[in-house]
Amino acid sequence: MDSKALLRFDLNLIKVFLTIWDAGNLTLAAKRLGLTQPAVSHALKRLRDEFGDPLFVRSGKTMEPTPTAIGLRGAFEEAMDLVAGTMRQARSFDPATATRQFRIALTDTGEFVMLPRLLAALQVQAPGVSVRSIRVPPDDLAAALRTGQVDAAVGYQPLLGAAGCVGRHLTTDRIICLFRAGHPLASQPWTVEAFSSLTFLDVAPDATGYRMARQRVAELGLPYRMAAQLYHFTILPEIIRRTDHAALFPVSVLVETNRHGEFDHRELPFDVPPFDVNFWVHEAFAADPGLNWLFTLLKAALTG
Repeated sequence: MDSKALLRFDLNLIKVFLTIWDAGNLTLAAKRLGLTQPAVSHALKRLRDEFGDPLFVRSGKTMEPTPTAIGLRGAFEEAMDLVAGTMRQARSFDPATATRQFRIALTDTGEFVMLPRLLAALQVQAPGVSVRSIRVPPDDLAAALRTGQVDAAVGYQPLLGAAGCVGRHLTTDRIICLFRAGHPLASQPWTVEAFSSLTFLDVAPDATGYRMARQRVAELGLPYRMAAQLYHFTILPEIIRRTDHAALFPVSVLVETNRHGEFDHRELPFDVPPFDVNFWVHEAFAADPGLNWLFTLLKAALTG
């Protein structure tokens, strides 16, 4: 690419290229970028014209990179990292005067536990700062962080560390067995057999800590009778309060929910380790002063 071509080259096309690479198809890339599919197709055409190569070719339901695209990827990633680093160095963050919106990938339990404390702290320390909670499937989180779809992610996401992301510890959580106060099993010996006799509300396919506990139940071959399959953890207490059903449930949410003693719980009668809830950012943005300040504020809000 000569100097004149470089001057006219649209740097937004690099972001489109990297998103197509991560997504593997134009529809998902358009969704991640907040663009229409025709707009992404047009951007890809411009890239193809610029480099004289298809760059991505269809293979079944996915778009596979050509050798030219494979050669471009590393340079494009370095270019994006350089731009991001320059922007961070040029930008200071004063919470008292900032008007920034932080886009954070949260589950519903993250919203329930984190947001009330975070927003209360922001109201005092940074009244011009706002938060946008975004739901991102776990498999898409690394790409969302790298491309800037979200600024940070909060949760138990052990695979992000191998995907160029940096996690800082916020708190530790664990899964327990939740049921209503006065449940018939509350006065009985708590055993694996007692656990297996319950009927459960099955929830949250995107919650990795919960999935770890469910996988352990399956590994042990324990009966797990489901009364309902739901998506959100935060509806469970209302159902459990009115029934004899139980649920695998994060203790962090129980602490916030059980203020009136309506619920009882037991530790799981088999080994499931606790899990770390981290504040995740992509390594390209790890020095961002605003994100570092946000982590410190959230950590203090959770421990205060």
